[in-house]
Amino acid sequence: MLTEFTSLTPETIAHGVGELASRDRDLARIVEQFGYPPNWQCEPGFIGLIETIVGQQVSVASAKAIFKRLSNIVVPLTPENLLTYDDLQLQAAGLSRQKISYCRGLAQAITNGKIDLDKLALEDAATIRTELKQIKGIGDWTVDNYLLMSLQRPDVFPKGDLGLIVAYQKLKSLATRPTPKELEKIAEKWRPWRAIAARLLWHYYLSIPTKI
Repeated sequence: MLTEFTSLTPETIAHGVGELASRDRDLARIVEQFGYPPNWQCEPGFIGLIETIVGQQVSVASAKAIFKRLSNIVVPLTPENLLTYDDLQLQAAGLSRQKISYCRGLAQAITNGKIDLDKLALEDAATIRTELKQIKGIGDWTVDNYLLMSLQRPDVFPKGDLGLIVAYQKLKSLATRPTPKELEKIAEKWRPWRAIAARLLWHYYLSIPTKI
């Protein structure tokens, strides 16, 4: 039985893709043209959240490069270890001052016991969202992507993600881009597989020529 705690696997993704394709001909067309979407994943916990913060408002390629450099500088990448590095060292990885402050804030929240990511991972999405958003620099986009990529929850949709917005516009041949609020409402019809719908749209976005 599918619940919000069901973890995505090749089997659940196949089932979800089948359900979505039967409901939306355009989503079915993505699978026909480009195959099943990858099950993109990040580590759960501190590393996954740092990777998600790094990915805020930058391209996928830039985010990967910055995170790789950060992981090579801060070894191992733990909250305690990150707090021993100064701004210049972290800027060498490509982090902005703002993101350095966000990463430090998360590390401090963990080391001072304000948040326990292992325990939090067992909670429902609403609780996780409330707790994580108390940390400066973590908003809905970051929480959604952490739930989707790191915790592999099946029914999460990052409504404000520009890639999803552009992909939906292209897929449906819309004259204008939907707003995040409009896309959130559209995504309601994809419950309880919104995370798989997001993967399908990202897969489409990455497979066709697009202009932002």
